[in-house]
Amino acid sequence: MDELRLKRFDRHIVLDQIGLSGQIRFSKSIVSVIGAGGLGSPALLYLVAAGIGEIRIIDDDEVDISNLQRQILHSEKDVGVKKVDSAAERISKIDSTVKIKIFKQKLTPRNATELIIGSDVVIDGTDNFDARYALNDACEELGIPWVFASVLRFEGQVSVFNYQDGPNYRDLFPQPPPPELAPNCSEAGILGSVTGIIGSIQATEAMKVLLGIEGVLSGKLLIFNALKMESRILKFNNTQVKANSDFSKPKIGMKITPRELEKRILAGESVFILDVRREIEESIASIRGTSARIEHLQIPSRIDELPRDLPIIVYCHSGVRSAAVVNYLSSLDDFNGAIANLEGGIDRWSVEVDQNIPRY
Repeated sequence: MDELRLKRFDRHIVLDQIGLSGQIRFSKSIVSVIGAGGLGSPALLYLVAAGIGEIRIIDDDEVDISNLQRQILHSEKDVGVKKVDSAAERISKIDSTVKIKIFKQKLTPRNATELIIGSDVVIDGTDNFDARYALNDACEELGIPWVFASVLRFEGQVSVFNYQDGPNYRDLFPQPPPPELAPNCSEAGILGSVTGIIGSIQATEAMKVLLGIEGVLSGKLLIFNALKMESRILKFNNTQVKANSDFSKPKIGMKITPRELEKRILAGESVFILDVRREIEESIASIRGTSARIEHLQIPSRIDELPRDLPIIVYCHSGVRSAAVVNYLSSLDDFNGAIANLEGGIDRWSVEVDQNIPRY
C-alpha cells in the first residue's frame, strides 16, 4: 500500500480492530450489492470510501424521479438511466482505483449463484421476498454471508445471515408473510433518511464480517424506529422456526362480537387485547383495557411482543386489518392461546358497548 493510500485510510488504520492488516484485507475483498436504490446507495458510498477492492452492483432497474427522495446515489440528470450505470459513475469519482463490475440483471433463483459467486460478502438492497429467498439459497450453497435489511415508513431491520454457521433467512422467515401484511414502500411510504441509516448499518456489518470481529448481527435482528429513536434486538437461532411454513392453507382464526368480549372483560378473564390500527387512530379512541398497539404491518417483525399462552383479541377500525392479523397468527405454531378477531372493530364496539367512543 503506497503512501497516498496509507494517508487516505489512516483513520481506519489507527483503529485496533482494523489496522493495516484489516485495511489490506478490505483492498482484497469482493462485495456484491444487490440493488442500487435506497439501501444500496449509502451502502455503496461507504464501501467504496472504505477501500473495498472490488464492488459488484446488481440491478436491472432505471432511475425514476420518485427515487430521488431517498436514493442518494442518483440525481435529476440520471432519470431514465440504468441504476447500475449511475451508481458506477458516482462511486468511481470517490475512489478511481476500486474495481467496479455492473450487472444489469434482476436477481432470480436461476441466476443468483452465477451473480454472487466469488463474493466475500453480499449486501441485500432488494425490496421483495422472491429475491431475498433466492439470495439466501445461493449464499447458503456457496458459503457466503449476507447482510439483510428491510425498511418501511419510519422503521428498518438489519441482520446477517449464513455467517460462521449461523442461521439463515429461512430460519427467521421460513415463508413470506401473506401479501396483506407485506406492502412495499410505494404502498406504505418510507422516510428517505431511514434508508440512509439502515444502508449505512449494512455497510458497517459487511466490513465487520470481512474483518471477522465480534458483534456481527448473526442470530440477531436489529429493529430501528426513527420516530421514537429507539432500537431493539430480537435474538434467534437456526433451530428456531418462528412460523408454520404452510401459508397456502392457513388456519382461520376465530371471531368474537363486542358483546361477547364485554362479558369476558366483566367476568375478569385474562385476555390480551391487541390494537392493530395506526398511531393516529389510537389518538382518537381506544377500547379500555387494550394491552398493546402494534400496527398490523409490523406484526411479523414484532411478534415477540405477544403472549403465547393468553387468549388474544385483535381489533382495528372495522375488522378488516385485524382479520388478516388473526389469520396470520393462527397459522403460527408457537401460539397456544386462542386468537380471535373483534367483529366490526372499534366502530361496532362504539355502537354496541361504549357510545362515548367517537366514531370516525
